[in-house]
Amino acid sequence: MTFMESHISAADAAQMFPDVIERVRSQGEVFVVEREGEPVCRIEPIAPARRTVRDLVRLLQSAPPPDDAYLDAVEEIAQNQPMLPETPWER
Repeated sequence: MTFMESHISAADAAQMFPDVIERVRSQGEVFVVEREGEPVCRIEPIAPARRTVRDLVRLLQSAPPPDDAYLDAVEEIAQNQPMLPETPWER
């Protein structure tokens, strides 16, 4: 799962290469390097980035809140779920 993909010019990538590599290593960020607005290559981690619960919290806090239509749809789906059959096993 990629959390962030940034587009960067080849000139900026060359100038900021140590920072780009550190962001790839520590944050799992992916860079699409472009020349004259056309994608040329990607710089991405070889292994998946390690994520923490703190990373998840930050991601959820940065996401836009769901709108009322979404919340209404979730509520409707939850209310209209079919009943599960009784279990054949003793409790």
